[in-house]
Amino acid sequence: MSPADLSVTPERILQFTWGFAPPLVIEAAVRHRVFDVLAQHPATIDELAQATGASRRGLIAIANVLAGLGLLGRDTAGRYALTPESAAFLVSGQPGYLGGIFHHMRSQVLTSWLHLAEVVGSGRPVAAVNSVSDGAAFFAEFVEALFPMNYPAARALAAALDLGRAGGPVSVLDLATGSGVWGLALAQASPHVTVRAVDWAEVLPVTRTVAERLGLADRLTTVAGDLLEVDFGGGHQVATLGHILHSEGVERAQALLRRVHAALAPGGTIAVAEFLVDADRRGPLQGLIFAVNMVVNTEAGGTYSFEEIAGWLTGAGFVDVRPLPVPGPSPLILATRS
Repeated sequence: MSPADLSVTPERILQFTWGFAPPLVIEAAVRHRVFDVLAQHPATIDELAQATGASRRGLIAIANVLAGLGLLGRDTAGRYALTPESAAFLVSGQPGYLGGIFHHMRSQVLTSWLHLAEVVGSGRPVAAVNSVSDGAAFFAEFVEALFPMNYPAARALAAALDLGRAGGPVSVLDLATGSGVWGLALAQASPHVTVRAVDWAEVLPVTRTVAERLGLADRLTTVAGDLLEVDFGGGHQVATLGHILHSEGVERAQALLRRVHAALAPGGTIAVAEFLVDADRRGPLQGLIFAVNMVVNTEAGGTYSFEEIAGWLTGAGFVDVRPLPVPGPSPLILATRS
């Protein structure tokens, strides 16, 4: 090895071997109520063990990792405490609670990713979750956990559309509604907003449950069926596509956008949420990784750039395609039916 080679070490690559560990440690802490207990007051390992019923040995191990990740603090007396980040997002009952995402990652996502090498070889997914036979139960189990992740962006969309000043009826078409977060957040902004929510029949009971919890069930209509076949109705002022194009593939995505254009009233707005990637696909890393997730889980899905989606929107007849900065990993993409 030459002297120049001595500057190259395997340390960074070896760190990747444990990339699976942080989400699993967080999920274990969520499942054993570590964050919920610490939300009451800082605690020692013995106090955590008594409150959670988990083993002292296991709690020591995960608490130290969580401290190393900056999700717990620890004082000189050995008391662990929440950080602002974990207090906001890992304590159940908080508006921003993300604990359910880690259960979804462990129980659903990781099991499919274990077959990644075979999927890359064959080009075929483990199970096509964008098909009703494989995907309905998959989505019904976890879509409610996505609500807190998307809610801030949905509220920002409501503000950008100025729905609080709506003087008359506003009809929202919420496609692949899932938890209903996009449409229901818009409905919260104005009593004039009604929502037509479209998804598979197995998912819509979750949408209805969330709407009832928010006191919005009387302004929600649900329609079950495939996005390329079901009746969207017409004359809607707003249509939302919250993280759905990535699972559809290019041809179905373009066909869907054409259907949305036909369902909107003139001057209506479409809002698209996606994990965007740069046009040259050099980043962001989350979008690139999610593209692999689509290879594992769908027949033709992927992640796309603003430029690609803008081209599809223009081809479907939309004008004034523009980004809307929102809280989250990517801006929303808005466009107008002329």
